[in-house]
Amino acid sequence: MSRRYPLPRPAADSRFTLGLVLDVAQVLAEHGYPSIAESYDGCGVDLLALQQVLFSLIYGTDVSEGHLS
Repeated sequence: MSRRYPLPRPAADSRFTLGLVLDVAQVLAEHGYPSIAESYDGCGVDLLALQQVLFSLIYGTDVSEGHLS
């Protein structure tokens, strides 16, 4: 089985933006999950968590070192 993710981590990636995170949040809401793209207590923490999960999927993590690779 060949995987496409994680990708090698570039020094900078102009595609990885808050807009990407908000687009994914919108897709989740369209599938019936609670919306995190509107203002509420905890919104920032939820958006940050989504951003971190996306980053981990796209670029991977080095769990043994306890930091992003």
